[in-house]
Order: sequence, then structure tokens, then C-alpha cells
Amino acid sequence: MPCHFFCAPGCSFAILRIFLGKVPKTKVVLYQEQDGLCPFLEWFSSLSSKAQDKCFLRLERLRDMGHELRRPEADLLRDGIYELRASLRGVHYRILYFFHRDIAAVVSHGIVKERVVPSPEIERAIKRKQSYESAPSRHTYQEV
Repeated sequence: MPCHFFCAPGCSFAILRIFLGKVPKTKVVLYQEQDGLCPFLEWFSSLSSKAQDKCFLRLERLRDMGHELRRPEADLLRDGIYELRASLRGVHYRILYFFHRDIAAVVSHGIVKERVVPSPEIERAIKRKQSYESAPSRHTYQEV
């Protein structure tokens, strides 16, 4: 059916999402420190293979859903910092991330938490967000 049956001119993107049930994929990138280290990969490599699988699935969902991802898979913490939520055998894994404009979701780092995400971890992600926004190419991890 033509778009004009459902909406005013210029909103075909919204209709496309409704009809296809798909959200455009979000680019997911990893934050890199100035020295080249990637905090997320350091944390991720320390996890068991089953925990890595759970966390990887959450990253795929972030890629597929972007801003549309909600609880129980993701949640806004504060100041533009979000968490991806994964659990395995009573252990709660959290991946902190932020959005850079409409271009990408940037993964700051991961933690294992007991009750709430500690404020220092959120502050660390906020500082990384500020660094990333000032120099995205310098803080985007590239595999070599």
C-alpha cells in the first residue's frame, strides 16, 4: 500500500519500521584508551566461555535493537550511560555503554556486580564518553 494511506508525506521510515518490524542495525564499537588498550576486551577475556556467550548475545541484541533495547536486557543508568544486563548462575554481568550521536553504541567496559552498578564505574564510563566525543577515531578500538 502507498505510504499516504498511513501517514503524512516524509514519514516512510517510521512506516517501514512498523511494516517490516525491523530497526536499522546499530554499529557497536569498543572504546580504546589512549595507550591502545581496550578495557572491555580485557574484562571479556577473563570470563568463562558461557559468560562470554551470554554477554556476546547482549551485544548482538544491542546491534540489532540500538536505542530500542529495553529491560530486562538493557537499562539507562544515568548521564547517557546504559548497561547491558546478562546473568549466569546468579552472577550478574554488566556491560556499560553509551551512544555517540546516531552513529554508534560505544562499549566502555564490563563489570560483575552484586546489587547496583557502583558509582565509580558509572563515572569511569562518563569520562570515557567525554574522551570519545572529543576524539572518536582515537578512542575506537581497531583489531590489528
